[in-house]
Amino acid sequence: MKTVKLLKKCKGLIAILAILSVITACTSEKEGNNETDKTAWENIKEKGTLKAATSGTLFPASYHDSDSNELTGYDVEVAKELADRLGLKIEFTEMAFDGMLSSINSGQVDFAINDITVTDERKEKFGFTDPYKHSVGAAIVRKSDLSGIDSLEDLKGKKAAGEATTTYMEVARTYGAEEVIYDNATNDQYLRDVSTGRTDIILNDYYTQTLAVSYYSDLDITVHPTIRYNPSSASIILKKENEDMRDAFNDALKKMKEDGTLTKLSKQFYNGADVSEEIELEESK
Repeated sequence: MKTVKLLKKCKGLIAILAILSVITACTSEKEGNNETDKTAWENIKEKGTLKAATSGTLFPASYHDSDSNELTGYDVEVAKELADRLGLKIEFTEMAFDGMLSSINSGQVDFAINDITVTDERKEKFGFTDPYKHSVGAAIVRKSDLSGIDSLEDLKGKKAAGEATTTYMEVARTYGAEEVIYDNATNDQYLRDVSTGRTDIILNDYYTQTLAVSYYSDLDITVHPTIRYNPSSASIILKKENEDMRDAFNDALKKMKEDGTLTKLSKQFYNGADVSEEIELEESK
């Protein structure tokens, strides 16, 4: 009888332990799910740091100051201000544009800011904030002969310099230019190659090109006087599903626009021009 009672007690104890084990497992699983269920934005806020991709070679959007070698520029300072308003630190990783997109997908960075044009094709794969910059396409050519180019139709057979996947290279490709691909090269290299005849044209942002030509006044380069195309907007690019992060960015950008911060930063880096205001120019024909 004692043996039977002992067995019953053991069985009862085993049953209780089994129930407790299940409860503990369920609790742990629930806690684990709570962690897993956090959005990317919630995890970022918890860690306290935003990770941003930029080139560090695109004057005046993202470059290194010649005196301090500090990373700065309109886009960089917009990102710093954005992070500050959201109560977060920010870390920049410098890379070429193609690397930015793959780094967003892999989670190496949270977003990219580098004068990135919003396109329908990119919107299918990525999320974009509201624009913080507006511009229009222009072209740098040789000052001495305009590289023999009067309009976009004259690009056929000409050597166009740039990165392969930019919207500007798409324009060059559309008009039959010979592509000369650079991987995150400096402005100096791009511009000297046009000046010496290694390449013929650089299609890019009007404001950026105007400043670059002014800075490198010793080179045989100029912004083409008549070629204007594709009015565009630049936005921060991030994972498409990170909607709460995008919304937080948009709220901060809206306030930066309303209180004049974007205008102030723009005039600082774009020689008094306000790139935060939308513009409309007639496209070249």
